[in-house]
Amino acid sequence: GVEDMRRILLAGADKVSVNSAAVRNPEILSAGAERFGSQCVVLAVDARRVTPHPSTSGFDFAKPPLRVLQQIEPKWEVYVNGGRTPTGLDAVAWIVRAVELGAGEILLTSMDADGTLAGYDVALTRAVAEAVNVPVIASGGAGTLEHFAEVLTVGRADAALAASLFHDEKVTIGEVKRFLLGKGVEVRPVGI
Repeated sequence: GVEDMRRILLAGADKVSVNSAAVRNPEILSAGAERFGSQCVVLAVDARRVTPHPSTSGFDFAKPPLRVLQQIEPKWEVYVNGGRTPTGLDAVAWIVRAVELGAGEILLTSMDADGTLAGYDVALTRAVAEAVNVPVIASGGAGTLEHFAEVLTVGRADAALAASLFHDEKVTIGEVKRFLLGKGVEVRPVGI
């Protein structure tokens, strides 16, 4: 709860992220924001697409079902307990509510894209970024330099998290920053 947040902040952290605990007890967001400021409260969300995606639908793309799929508004569901338990919560609606309660930043992980190196879920990121007025960090799927630029521009993310790409030493952080600068995306000038 809030006492755990206090201990984490006193230990030197600037922010505290909450995920499953916030779904179980949304008031933790309000209490944390009231006590420490919303800038300290990061809502982490693990989301999985619940509507068909044309690239993973299994349909023959030359046939009419693709047109139908393209007209379906995408939806995502919130998962908790390390992505193992579906909640039935619509991800965008939950994030909007969480921001109203006091979350000052969103760490948004696409479970569909995570670890694939196939790109961020730009539609998910953009849907969330357009729905709230707090920073959104995109997570899950970075595999190329272009993926970073796409999620930060088209997806409107304020930041992009990546892991596998760096662990596997496919690129360096400096290479990502130089690429983004070349695309006109603002980056911190450290390590360029």
